[in-house]
Amino acid sequence: MLPSLPQMNEIWQQTLNWQPTQKQQEQFQRFYELILDGNRQMNLTRITEPVEFWEKHLWDSLRGVALLFCSADGETFQRNVSTVIDIGTGAGIPGIPLAIAVTDSVVTLLDSTRKKINFIDTILTRLELDNVKTITSRAEEIGQDPQHRQTYDLALVRAVGTVTVCAEYALPLLKQNGLAVIYRGNCTKEETTSLENAVQQLGGAVESIEQFTTPLSQSIRHCIYLRKVATTPAKFPRAAGVPTQKPL
Repeated sequence: MLPSLPQMNEIWQQTLNWQPTQKQQEQFQRFYELILDGNRQMNLTRITEPVEFWEKHLWDSLRGVALLFCSADGETFQRNVSTVIDIGTGAGIPGIPLAIAVTDSVVTLLDSTRKKINFIDTILTRLELDNVKTITSRAEEIGQDPQHRQTYDLALVRAVGTVTVCAEYALPLLKQNGLAVIYRGNCTKEETTSLENAVQQLGGAVESIEQFTTPLSQSIRHCIYLRKVATTPAKFPRAAGVPTQKPL
């Protein structure tokens, strides 16, 4: 018998002013089970214990976009977030937890590995998620594609390269005034300095860098929020591999 995720309704409420419905709780559980199953065929995640999975994958994914769950100003913002892209989604994190929680947003999951996208497509069918799309491509390629460039309200980047690389992947895909969320463990002063220079070149601004503590393991996490304030120059993102090899 597969292990069950903890409910943690009190923590959801305290940290996000939100709790999953029974259906959402069941979708989180099914997602977890499918990830465990998929791990037998490919390396999706090393985090497989139920409590750790809940905190480091589910809670962490939604904590990064806590503004979508807040009342007052957050409600206004949520109505304006209809299109989301998860860049380098891997096992579908943070995009699938977000799609489960925020059902009125359309979430696009992007990954360059066809095998992972095929697996995610199976997950989406099993979870009956109809507000999610998938793309097999590189961020550098779709960032230059008119169908995707300057199209999204929100871009999520988790566990993908340095902060400057993440910024170059995300900002070209955002509409004017769109928001990029870069999930990090640590965030050094050196990274912040290089990021500010890169973001300026990309038509963005560093809106905030938030440090928070995870509720169970008391680990330090950071989320970096970049606002799209001007049109990204046409040369960005640069060709595949260049952002990593020659960071801004």
